[in-house]
Amino acid sequence: MGGASLVAAAAPPPPGILAIRNLKPLGVRRLFSFSCSNSYPPNCSGKQRNLITLVHCSINNVSTEIINNVSTESPPESEVSMTGAAYDFKGATTSLTNELLSSAKKVTLVRHGLSSWNEESRVQGSSDLSILTETGAMQAERCCNALINMNFDICFSSPISRAKSTAELIWHGREQPLIFLDSLKEAHLFFLEGMTNADAKKKYPELYTKWREDPANFHVEGVYPIRRLWGTAREAWKEILFSPGESFLVVTHKSILRALICTALGLGPERFRSIDVNNGGISTFTINKRGEAMLQSLNMTAHMYSNHVYQF
Repeated sequence: MGGASLVAAAAPPPPGILAIRNLKPLGVRRLFSFSCSNSYPPNCSGKQRNLITLVHCSINNVSTEIINNVSTESPPESEVSMTGAAYDFKGATTSLTNELLSSAKKVTLVRHGLSSWNEESRVQGSSDLSILTETGAMQAERCCNALINMNFDICFSSPISRAKSTAELIWHGREQPLIFLDSLKEAHLFFLEGMTNADAKKKYPELYTKWREDPANFHVEGVYPIRRLWGTAREAWKEILFSPGESFLVVTHKSILRALICTALGLGPERFRSIDVNNGGISTFTINKRGEAMLQSLNMTAHMYSNHVYQF
């Protein structure tokens, strides 16, 4: 079909006639969504009828050729992964481990409940001075109830107070281990920590703007906190995935959660603000034996507004 013009640029076609000019090759999806018919509208000239038939036949021929060239052979069962049909293409998915796991894993990520500095609109970072509020504790209880039917082998948590308290409330009554990982700590934001966002913007306008608008390139004395966070997230994923068990709960902070989610999806630190997670928001991943992650849900919050109990 190439780039030829099939219709002269003369009079416009009558209603119902599709004029095709400078037709370019169509992808498979576009070919199948393109619909022609051998029924002609009223007042359709012989030349226009021939054109419609030509287009209809050409598309049918190309479609048939594409269909005939598609392999219908099923991949070997041992090759199929949870990431779908990309089983034989290098680079189609991202391995978080670069080596085989003992089994497939399921990881449920939870952001801590509302903290005192969340409430006061302060920059938190790695500071341990921000504590879980009464509202935050209620959110943690809601998470606990929403996950009541879920079996977890281990709960991993940041040791920083607001996450630690949230994890303890969610994990209350369970016998499995609760483990605190330094790799789940929040990003260190230096002297901005503890400042209200308004004060930080006023006192350090350039630095604060860089943090808000270009976090991947935000730095203090040559240290890039968000780039470092990507390395920390990869460490956390390995610590979690190489642990015994198949289902894990992870309770931590917003920035490290963004890094965990992005690294699992193969996204770099420049995508830091492309993902948001609410206080008490729940996200889930399944990871196959090759360490390839598939996002199942992102920032679920139905349990914050109802007595919803998750089954996944």
